[in-house]
This record gives sequence, structure tokens and C-alpha cells, in this order.
Amino acid sequence: MASGKKYRTFWSFYQYYLTEHGDVKNRTLHFIGTGLVIACLITGIILRNWWLIAVIPFCGYGFAWVGHFFIEKNKPATFTYPLYSLGSDFVMFWHIITGQLPKKLEEAKKAINNNNV
Repeated sequence: MASGKKYRTFWSFYQYYLTEHGDVKNRTLHFIGTGLVIACLITGIILRNWWLIAVIPFCGYGFAWVGHFFIEKNKPATFTYPLYSLGSDFVMFWHIITGQLPKKLEEAKKAINNNNV
């Protein structure tokens, strides 16, 4: 995390968030975890299986934290910016699905390097 940096908007945080997910293996783990979160939520509601809803945090955070602690070797943003981080997981998921992620990563790197966040 940038030393003492306070993000006032979601989109400025998201640029930082992307730079903390530089390794494709970490992003893949996040993608799997977020996909499982969505699947558990939808399936849990449809089947009225509340255990599926109860495992959502383990799916999402489990995959993400493995990516951060063992691949990126950085601290998950969840600890400092829980809501921005949660929202960013879903935005990154969308950017991966729609093929926008490479462009967004480049924009984020430039913004962070130029201190435009």
C-alpha cells in the first residue's frame, strides 16, 4: 500500500488495486474466487441453500489471500479498504471477462507512476 495514501474515490483506489495484482496467477485466483462467490450466491438463493451463502467469504477471500501471500507477497487491500477492495474484485472480474483488463492495467501503472491518483 502506498505509504499513508488515502484514497478518496473508488476509481483512484481501483488503479492502485490493479497494480497490486500484477501477476496473472494472482489475478486468476481472484477471478476464480469471485466467480465462485457469484455462483454460490445465485445457487444459494435459487436452491435456498444458506450454506452456500455462508461459504462465500471463504471462496472469495481464500483464493485472493493465497494469491497475495504466496504469489504477489503483498498485503491484501481488504485489510485497509474493505469496501473498495470488494468492489474492485467485481470490477476486475468484469474487466477480465470483457477483455478490458490489459488496457486498464496499463492506465493504472501510468497513473500510479505519475502520482495521478
